[in-house]
Amino acid sequence: MTMYAEQNPEMKILAADLCPQANFSELLLGGLLGAGSSNLLALQQQDSLRKTVGGYFQERLPSPYAMPASVKPAGFISVPSEHNDKIPENIDLLAGDALVELQANSVSTLANTQIPGHNTWLSVIDWLNDFLEALSTSYDCLFVDANPSFSIYTQIALASSDLVILPVMADDSSRRAVQNALALVQGIDLPSPVYTEHNFASRLQAAERQVPKFHLLPKNRLTQYMGPASAYQSVLTSIDGIIEKVLEETPEAFSFTSVRDGVVDIRDFQTTGVVAFAKGLPFTQLRTGGHEMPGRKNPVHIARDNLDNCIDAMDTLVQKL
Repeated sequence: MTMYAEQNPEMKILAADLCPQANFSELLLGGLLGAGSSNLLALQQQDSLRKTVGGYFQERLPSPYAMPASVKPAGFISVPSEHNDKIPENIDLLAGDALVELQANSVSTLANTQIPGHNTWLSVIDWLNDFLEALSTSYDCLFVDANPSFSIYTQIALASSDLVILPVMADDSSRRAVQNALALVQGIDLPSPVYTEHNFASRLQAAERQVPKFHLLPKNRLTQYMGPASAYQSVLTSIDGIIEKVLEETPEAFSFTSVRDGVVDIRDFQTTGVVAFAKGLPFTQLRTGGHEMPGRKNPVHIARDNLDNCIDAMDTLVQKL
């Protein structure tokens, strides 16, 4: 996202963190070594208003089916570059919050409440859309970080999105995850007809809403030198096979028409990634040479070739956005 923002400085971007772990927010706000955690905690402990997605949800709980006039979405927005000057200034943030995990049961209950003549599920699923509508003239693009579990807050994230980026690893769990994601988001290959009417996709379609399409599947190679050939090849090939099959049978599930357009091989970032994430730095802002890291007696060295490879990998991905 940061590289996309750097390459499109004329666009105003909102990053929304709907994962309770809020790692995405911590990175933008400074990372481990740049006070990202304490900066996030400060947003969560605002006296007048909790400037996080949890704060917004808290305001919506008493009025779940319509946005109250008293709720002002702009008040929940923070600016990462004010805390971390390496983040592009055209990125704003709706910060993550562990509070949403505690709120999830209440939110789910409200979504499943039966009110004659009213689609309560859709009203709750649209909480982020309500937020965005109130800020419709402020932003050109939205990036949402969602939790891997298909919780109510993940559904809220997906309902606000047109396209899905699904990162995968070269292992069997990721192969199963791709199958599960297709079933959960698009309703493809459900294990039983009992799920047909009440899955996420069918409920959105019943409301004449567009189901988000899968746009990119970045595949991490796990290793710097072995490449996609090797012991991982069969898993990587099987993931491609799953996508190819769905493309033939349900092409509307994807924004692309061929596997090579939607699948991107991404090398493992290794030490370069560890340092960048610890410091909350985009690869384009990371310098080569030695970096002091917690628990390390000697500086961690970042080589020019490794950094360039990471930048090239991310640029390949960004060009497909």
